[in-house]
Amino acid sequence: MNKVRTRFAPSPTGRMHVGNLRTALYEYLVARHAGGDFILRIEDTDQERLVEGATEIIYRTMAKTGLIHDEGPDKDKGYGPYVQSERMATGIYLTYARQLIEKGEAYYCFCTRERLETLKSVVGEEDDEDKVIHKYDKHCLHLSKEEIEENLKNKVPYVIRQNMPTSGTTTFTDAIYGDITVENEELDDMILIKSDGYPTYNFANVIDDHMMEITHVIRGNEYLSSTPKYTRLYQAFGWEEPVYIHCPLLTNEEHKKLSKRSGHSSFEDLLEQGFVTEAIVNFIALLGWSSSTNQEILSMEELIAEFDYTHINKSPAVFDMNKLRWMNGEYLKKMDQEEYLELALPFVKKAITKNYDLSLIAELVKTRIETLCDIPDLIDFFEELPEYDIEMYTHKKMKTDSVNSLEVLKEALPVFEAMDDYSVENIEAALKALVEKKEVKNGVVLWPVRTAVSGKQMTPGGAYEIMNILGKEESLRRIRIGIEKLEKEGK
Repeated sequence: MNKVRTRFAPSPTGRMHVGNLRTALYEYLVARHAGGDFILRIEDTDQERLVEGATEIIYRTMAKTGLIHDEGPDKDKGYGPYVQSERMATGIYLTYARQLIEKGEAYYCFCTRERLETLKSVVGEEDDEDKVIHKYDKHCLHLSKEEIEENLKNKVPYVIRQNMPTSGTTTFTDAIYGDITVENEELDDMILIKSDGYPTYNFANVIDDHMMEITHVIRGNEYLSSTPKYTRLYQAFGWEEPVYIHCPLLTNEEHKKLSKRSGHSSFEDLLEQGFVTEAIVNFIALLGWSSSTNQEILSMEELIAEFDYTHINKSPAVFDMNKLRWMNGEYLKKMDQEEYLELALPFVKKAITKNYDLSLIAELVKTRIETLCDIPDLIDFFEELPEYDIEMYTHKKMKTDSVNSLEVLKEALPVFEAMDDYSVENIEAALKALVEKKEVKNGVVLWPVRTAVSGKQMTPGGAYEIMNILGKEESLRRIRIGIEKLEKEGK
């Protein structure tokens, strides 16, 4: 078999949808698993849909996720990707379209927009909108050679259409869905070259895939209906078809198609929501595929070694946000300190403006968060002691209540006031000494102190760490507030 060559061929129409990222990832993994080549090709022939800056988003996403392509038209510029609009200058698409015309597999169509509008016919009941068909009637296929030459001479606007057979069937094979056969009468004479001279997506990608010797084409199963048209093109040229691999539909938790309007439908959406790149890539790899070992946390190297496209499922893949959150938390926990702090500190700074050791605060929440966006809500008490009810001092398991808590805080206050060397070690030692003195369990002392200095039921870190970060004066201030609240509200 030829060397495996895959391509990712996105259109620059906005942020990269997770479905497109999955396609890119699978194309990359198929190539790398087989020791083959991975190509990037920008399909920008639909000029009306182009979004300014979208090409840069594609480049940035590919670089950030580590999906680095192997070649391009200009090696001196670092293997830049292929760009279809730039390839038009060679005239390749029009040349191949004219070859099809000579073979009788395509034809010039000079129909006006107004005439095409009249082709909207109804099959069956006229009031059934679902049965409206817009199918070209092959009108221009029957033009004489002289009529065609006259129109071209007079520069009458035209498109070039594929000439589909009106009887028989077309069969193609997909690696996931098997053999699929369609009736040829269902196939429209699709446009190959548009009136602006640009090739359509459907035509250009077949030409480019052949010229670039692409062996495996991976895409979403929404392209299954278009594939017979591609098959007819390959057959018309006498070319070998690539291996088709159609991936399952992506749905949300309600089992509806994952829309571009969804708040987490693009790679950049997920980054903004505090997910890290490695977790996103790992999660997306599992949207329709699973490892033979059932392992879920997989590095890129492990994905390359494990990926077998025959294990891709037919069933729709559910974008489970809870699973992504869990997976992201696992990646954060295992991240080295330098990388973690680089990612976490901007989120810490959103909540903290005071002069605390922000790195200590970031480290405090590392094992408590699932996304980076969880950080501000967990640490906001450092910035300002929140209002809280003294009921928070009651903990049945710890056997603490407002009376006991008031006693603990009154005993702890002078100890910390007298402390010259205020450090986490000395804070811990002082509180443990108070536990021993009172002959109680740790929680009987630590719960009231932590409640007083944080004003929260749940906190990242315990009393020692929180008091160390707050510093002596702020810790004492908060303990005094706790005493005052307990004395006032506990009466």
